Amino acid sequence: MALKRTNVYAEDDDLLLIKEAAARLGVSEAEMIREGIHRIALAHRVWDEPFVSDEETFDLGGPVTPEETGDAVVRGHVERERRNRRGSAA
Repeated sequence: MALKRTNVYAEDDDLLLIKEAAARLGVSEAEMIREGIHRIALAHRVWDEPFVSDEETFDLGGPVTPEETGDAVVRGHVERERRNRRGSAA
């Protein structure tokens, strides 16, 4: 995909966080900013059709406890960080 140049204004504190994260992950600050733009664009995308119709349901195997939810979030975060570190080493 072709990249286009644009200018944005950002708070100094946010730029410092980006700089620190980029250094920690071994990627450029520009890559961090591009990923942020992509994520926010996807988060606010409006789909033509719903992902799940009103008639569809998912069986999660019973009630999910707050602890199970927390554990799943932690596992997902750890896995994402592992993938990010592996991807930046390539």
